[in-house]
Amino acid sequence: MDRLLQLEVFARTAELGSLSKAADILRMSNAAASRHLSALEERLAVRLIERNTRRQWLTEAGQELLQRCSTLLNELAEAEDAVSDRALSPKGMLRVTSSLSFAMIYMAPMLPAFRKLYPKLDVQIIAANRYPDFIEAGIDVAIRTREQEPDSNIIIRRIGQMRRVLAAAPSYIATHGQPEHPADLARHDMLIYNLANDPYSLRLQQGNTAQTVRIAPTLDSNDGQVIRGAALAGLGILIQPLYIVQGDIAAGKLVPVLMDWELPLLTMNVAYQNRVRLPAKIRVFSDFLVDHIRTHSDAGIWIEATS
Repeated sequence: MDRLLQLEVFARTAELGSLSKAADILRMSNAAASRHLSALEERLAVRLIERNTRRQWLTEAGQELLQRCSTLLNELAEAEDAVSDRALSPKGMLRVTSSLSFAMIYMAPMLPAFRKLYPKLDVQIIAANRYPDFIEAGIDVAIRTREQEPDSNIIIRRIGQMRRVLAAAPSYIATHGQPEHPADLARHDMLIYNLANDPYSLRLQQGNTAQTVRIAPTLDSNDGQVIRGAALAGLGILIQPLYIVQGDIAAGKLVPVLMDWELPLLTMNVAYQNRVRLPAKIRVFSDFLVDHIRTHSDAGIWIEATS
């Protein structure tokens, strides 16, 4: 039985959390995938994946093997890309992670056109606001909002910098009034994204004048869509990237406040592992995403042109 195929069945099962999903991707039956996994465990004389009727999990040996064989499988795919037509027609599975908002607003709408160009390339989107480890999570591409990566093995490609905005529903403003100065925010109901850098301290600038305001949340959340929903319901003033609420502002569902004051810009990057040869699937996806953002973003969202 093919040792490499055994490793691929194991890696895909571990990454997807499901033997049946791994079988679908590898285009084999569940029974065949199970035989490959069992043969690998028998050959190594160790249990790699524990499973019951409700869930499965990696053993300690399985975790170590996944880290090692993921690197091996990635290097093999890169070698194939270098000598085959996959460089022109990439195929397989591409795993991308981003925030839920970015996935909804930018990635999901672009996938039909992307898949039409690359029909052999399947995409898996992992919506997450924290940054998973590339190898452990089997991630190919991550969309991230930080200036630099602590790991020197991660390459970042800047998409650009985007504006952030303070906004509230007309119903909230009718009841509580609009803040006229940053200091007024201290007495307003604030809706805060709690994974931001120093989320309870807000720095605003007007020309050469800068002001920092400490704010207390009426609601804080680790997801921008939760905050947006609360703002639409009239719960308070949100602080979000403009791309998340641009449609709501255009429709009059949210009203920007303190527009003569500027919030710090938010940097958005595409990140992927540093490799001798960049896999074709990562290259074509990154290029397509950047071009899609450039051509489909409303005016005024991005400050720095994408490249």
